[in-house]
Amino acid sequence: MPTKPKSLFWNRTDVAGADHALVDDRRGLSARGTALAVDPLAFTCRYELRTDERWAAEGLEVSCEGEGWLRTLRLERAAGRWRASTAEQGDLDAALVAAGHPAAGLPGTEEPERLAEAVDVDLSASPLFNTLPVRRLGLRDAAPGSTHRIVAVWVLVPSLQVIPAEQLYTVLDGGGVRFASEGFTADITLDSAGYVLHYPGLAERRG
Repeated sequence: MPTKPKSLFWNRTDVAGADHALVDDRRGLSARGTALAVDPLAFTCRYELRTDERWAAEGLEVSCEGEGWLRTLRLERAAGRWRASTAEQGDLDAALVAAGHPAAGLPGTEEPERLAEAVDVDLSASPLFNTLPVRRLGLRDAAPGSTHRIVAVWVLVPSLQVIPAEQLYTVLDGGGVRFASEGFTADITLDSAGYVLHYPGLAERRG
């Protein structure tokens, strides 16, 4: 019989929202999930992620949808290069401005060469994606104080803009990690498999 996927559910603690992922981590990671949030406006985000056996990201497909708009993004890495393709229906920027927020700009990236160093992807505000560098770099078994600096392909939601982001992971006592990027820092609690249990100011695992 086929192995059932693991079910991971997080409540957002910064805004009203949640994230539910179904994952198969027997050989790298294959995951599909749905995230919902009300900020900066109500939207549903659906994603499918796959990595190789070393937990290096190979591809990510994301769609974000709200009232009157839909954006999609497809990211693929091959031969050390990232490719991004996007599509849009409706007008997210108009919806944001009508709600009193600045326009988001275009999805994707016009400079994919800036992503060349990135091995990991990070979908904004989705706790699942912190597990990629944790597993790829073996941080659950690393000595406390060990530090790893990475560049991630950061996908912002709901805009689906793609930018390179320098991130720092430091191993803490007890198997957690300290995440730092662009002046932001959070001490993340992990389970024995490296999945997020508690991300201060962002999410709490419920299942």
